[in-house]
Amino acid sequence: MASGAAGLARPARRRVRLVHPAAAQTRSAEDWWWDRLAPSGSGYHLLQSDSMLLVLPGPGPARLRAQRRVARQARRLRSPGSRAAEAKPSSAPAPTPLQEPDPGWGDRVPLEILLQIFGLLVAADGPIPFLGRAARVCRRWNEAASQPALWHTLTLSPPLAGRPAKSGAKAEKKLLSSLEWLMPNRFSQLQRLTLIHWKSQLVSESCPRLTFLKLSDCHGVTLEALIMLAKACPQLHSLDIQHSMVKSTAVVSFLEEAGPRMRKLWLTYNPQTTAILGALLGSCCPQLQVLEVSTGLSHNITPFQLPVEALQKGCPQLQVLRLLNLTWLPKPSGRVITPGPGFPSLEELCLASSTCNFVSNEVLGRLLHGSPHLRLLDLRGCARITPAGLHDLPCQKLEQLYLGLYGMSDRLTLAKEGSPLLTQKWCHSLRELDLSGQGFSEKDLEQALAVFSGTPGCSQLALCSLNLRGTRVTPGTVSSVISSCPGLLYLNLESCRCLPRGLKQAYRGPEEVQWCLEQLLTSLPSPS
Repeated sequence: MASGAAGLARPARRRVRLVHPAAAQTRSAEDWWWDRLAPSGSGYHLLQSDSMLLVLPGPGPARLRAQRRVARQARRLRSPGSRAAEAKPSSAPAPTPLQEPDPGWGDRVPLEILLQIFGLLVAADGPIPFLGRAARVCRRWNEAASQPALWHTLTLSPPLAGRPAKSGAKAEKKLLSSLEWLMPNRFSQLQRLTLIHWKSQLVSESCPRLTFLKLSDCHGVTLEALIMLAKACPQLHSLDIQHSMVKSTAVVSFLEEAGPRMRKLWLTYNPQTTAILGALLGSCCPQLQVLEVSTGLSHNITPFQLPVEALQKGCPQLQVLRLLNLTWLPKPSGRVITPGPGFPSLEELCLASSTCNFVSNEVLGRLLHGSPHLRLLDLRGCARITPAGLHDLPCQKLEQLYLGLYGMSDRLTLAKEGSPLLTQKWCHSLRELDLSGQGFSEKDLEQALAVFSGTPGCSQLALCSLNLRGTRVTPGTVSSVISSCPGLLYLNLESCRCLPRGLKQAYRGPEEVQWCLEQLLTSLPSPS
């Protein structure tokens, strides 16, 4: 009987001996990996979440490894099919729960990582409302959300679109109540501020570091508000009031107060703009570098006179001049033409218009006779400009030239030759060329575009955009340009009457451009 009982007991002991080495091997392997990733004394610790494993600097809580071992042992003991549970049902003590509260993973993430994450979200959606909500999560998030670097740029717009009047007013009241706390606590770090459909008072008194202000579709901006803006923001040097209802007297008063430090100014043309331009001609903004006057989608019917030479004297540091969709005339210079000082620092001139304007070779020469550093010249819609007039300009390193005529070439008598003067002068520097709608002949275009392949090394890596829409370019000329300019990324061949059907379209990207080349080569007649 005793031997029988001993025989029955041996299998149970054998099962116990087979289980414990495996369990010990499992625990040691997992602990070995944790020790490899964050060894003791290395200055790092591991933090395991639902979908990631973080290696964080710092010693970390001392209880983590012991907590992991106790938790694994408790899971094995609680599993219904566990052999260890069958062998020792009462020998394993129940794990003692830790009484210290876990502050959560968000409180253990380093501040530098939180700043990078918050920075991505702020760059995409702005600091409001995300940073306000993040500041209420925990102390670490509050510290990250209050960093000055996250509050440099802000756009404010009342949430009224698509809402009933009552709910819209409630949302605007909630936003204003939030601003009551944000203005004294966060707006002191603002550098760039955009107000859209803003009807309340300006927040300039809380933004001493503001450098850029944009008012978009804002109404009721008073003279007092702009004067306060100029005095409360001593670093403000850029103002954009396009598409906003602002009286010219208010803008002139602002320029008289802040003019010496102004660098950039954006205006929408209206009959009152003449007073603002008069202030600029009076040298109230001697450091102005960017001036843009636009009419939006419409254009002014009555042309206004622009004293070109007076503008050159009043804004000698101008680098960018944009007169968009404007109908204007240069002020007559009298019997004796006295050249102005020019714009020696000008790098961009944009006179694009959707209708015919009065810009001629003579006007262009008066504007650019002293601008050797010009990089961008946009003359779309300026049908009076000829290649000979462009060839006489002093700029030698022009990179972007736009001469497109959209929807107006049928009503004009266009030059049929002269395009080689453009490519011969700037083939070494041109990156973008727009000749859409021009009336150059097939032979003239062939000679002009052959410059890119005829000159050794000329524009091999420069030309990346070519717009030939509506021109008489031939298949052989296009294939030669593509073969000679491997960096070509955009090619517009829409409405090119000399090209075969199926190829009159715009090509974007190197793959589409190369596909166009293949199709052109197959369509060309084989040499006899």
